[in-house]
Amino acid sequence: MPVVPQSTYRSPAWLRGAHAQTIVPALFRHVPMVTTERERIELADGDFLDAQWAITPNSKRLAILSHGLEASPRSEYIQGIAETLHQLGWSVMAWNFRGCGGTPNRLLRMYHSGATEDLIAIIQHAMQRFPNSLIDLVGFSLGGNLTLKYLGETPASLPPAIHRAAAISVPCDLACASRTLATPSNWLYMRRFMRKMQARIRRKAIEFPGQIDLTGIDAMRTFAEFDDRYTAPIHGFLNAEDYWQKCSSKPHLTKIKHPTLLLTARNDPFLGPDCYPFDEANENPFLFFEAPAEGGHVGFPGDSLLGENWMERRVVEFLAAPDPHIAIGKSQPSA
Repeated sequence: MPVVPQSTYRSPAWLRGAHAQTIVPALFRHVPMVTTERERIELADGDFLDAQWAITPNSKRLAILSHGLEASPRSEYIQGIAETLHQLGWSVMAWNFRGCGGTPNRLLRMYHSGATEDLIAIIQHAMQRFPNSLIDLVGFSLGGNLTLKYLGETPASLPPAIHRAAAISVPCDLACASRTLATPSNWLYMRRFMRKMQARIRRKAIEFPGQIDLTGIDAMRTFAEFDDRYTAPIHGFLNAEDYWQKCSSKPHLTKIKHPTLLLTARNDPFLGPDCYPFDEANENPFLFFEAPAEGGHVGFPGDSLLGENWMERRVVEFLAAPDPHIAIGKSQPSA
């Protein structure tokens, strides 16, 4: 039963519709910063990654949290799950992708949807710092794609410390998600993403003169244009389609060998039909795919925006259960 037959999530009566369930929690929920201990991790290629910790002394459980596109550990959904896990005894590390978190990275390359080498570096560092801890991975949106791709790329060679994983609102088919976000109904999200990515490229052009062509950047309106011009060539891909194909986690889902919860609302405005891997979950007893009717993108709000939301309780329930099958079907609706 890897596909959860019926999710118990119910959106609050006062918050209906995919866009409201996506935007309202992101703008109006406020969670105190939990991961306050900062650490800079130097990489072998001369770059660095910034991590933020909330450490529970003598804990044997460690959660590594990966954020979404143009976000950071400051995101409410990162601090929300960090608070829930930390209160239940986990140590938590939330990490910034290259160039995120307010500090430009040193190299021309940045982060992207398939950069599992950076997640590997984070995990290796975490194992050195906490050698006796089981590690749970939690990824949101782009960070969820990264997490799933990591789990399925080379499942036989993953460290024994890797325990379980949860991935939320994942664009597991990047081409499909890119096309969906380019539709007129999603213009607000796309404009926000494009402005942030364009600003990042302009900063890179100043840092690396002569290596980035800014011609026409202001006219770009879609990921297809941006990824074709910048993401793909900077990171060694032929074009946007090549990047999307090689970095999508969907082809790796049937190979995952660690219990993994994939949680995606059916009304997620960012995702199209190919981002709902029912067939892959049915083929893989380790992949538990739950698709509530509502929830938006990284939303799943409860009746109160100030409290813990359903998504956080669902993820912790899955990670903490003695057997992952026990957790399926036991989550409770938002109170």
